[in-house]
Amino acid sequence: MTAQPAEPVATAGPAVPGEAAGAAAAGTTSPAAAPPAPGATSSTTSASTSATTSPAAVAALLGEAMTKSGLLWIDVAGDRAWPAWHVWDDGAAYVVSGPGEQPLPWLPEEVRLILRSKDTGGRLLTLRAHTHVLEPATPEWDKAAELLRASRLNAVDDSLTRWADGCTVTALVPFDAPIEAPGAYAAGDARSAPARTAATTTSWRPWHWRGRGEEKAARKRAKAAERATRKAARERAKLRAKRQRRGGRRRSG
Repeated sequence: MTAQPAEPVATAGPAVPGEAAGAAAAGTTSPAAAPPAPGATSSTTSASTSATTSPAAVAALLGEAMTKSGLLWIDVAGDRAWPAWHVWDDGAAYVVSGPGEQPLPWLPEEVRLILRSKDTGGRLLTLRAHTHVLEPATPEWDKAAELLRASRLNAVDDSLTRWADGCTVTALVPFDAPIEAPGAYAAGDARSAPARTAATTTSWRPWHWRGRGEEKAARKRAKAAERATRKAARERAKLRAKRQRRGGRRRSG
């Protein structure tokens, strides 16, 4: 599969309140222009932005982001962004989900892909992508499954059989110009609340040699209090002995 050639990203100015409200209702955000560097002229800034978001630069950046990082986020409209392990080959990202694999919801025909920078971990590219569920026993499925198994560190011998029986292999094919790219990021930080999970803290905890950190601290405080009590008792005993000696000398005198 080959992705359609990307178009240059148009740098947008400050969002108009009416346009921002419409974009929020549609689940999208208008890309905001990055502020120019100090001392840079408008012509220099626009030239650098155009060079960064040119089709060739975007294609190179997309390939680098997909191959250097094995993790991307699949942003599903009306749901949330799901992290997904993937492999990239010939213009498509392949993911596998299902029992025993990474959890992913039902994916509509079009989703957003959020790619991160391998160096900083920050948002690098946001693109639209078509989803294609691959059918087992087809050349496309066999190719994708072999790539996924080769990239999987803990793959077992029956991975292909298990994936064909109960898992879903999906191809994500980016298309059109990026929604966000260097020089044209959205104004917000795109932070979201952690996803809800059924995981909880259990009441039983395994035994640890010499106890856990809070137990060690409690024993340390108890030992310090015991030493202070013994020291105070010794000081009181010395004081009583000193008073007794003084009283004996007075009586003898």
